[in-house]
Amino acid sequence: MAEIGDGYEESRLSARDKAAIALTDAIIGDPRGVTPELRARLRRHFSDPEIVEMALGVGLFMSLSKVLIALGMEPEEMGTEIVPTPGAG
Repeated sequence: MAEIGDGYEESRLSARDKAAIALTDAIIGDPRGVTPELRARLRRHFSDPEIVEMALGVGLFMSLSKVLIALGMEPEEMGTEIVPTPGAG
């Protein structure tokens, strides 16, 4: 993680890796952040099936982590960060 420092966009990571992280950030933070510009950026580095696989992987991990937290089954050493649902008020 030393390559990333304070922000992945300014890091020495490849443009491909940065695009994948940007997709993950958008899905976790605000799915409306998957803009046409981000889609175009992703398509420069990944096929449509690869993009779908990444998005589903992030979604499945998020779902599983929420279920484990709701059931009180997350590992004690796992930090928990609450990310509000976009648009929920």
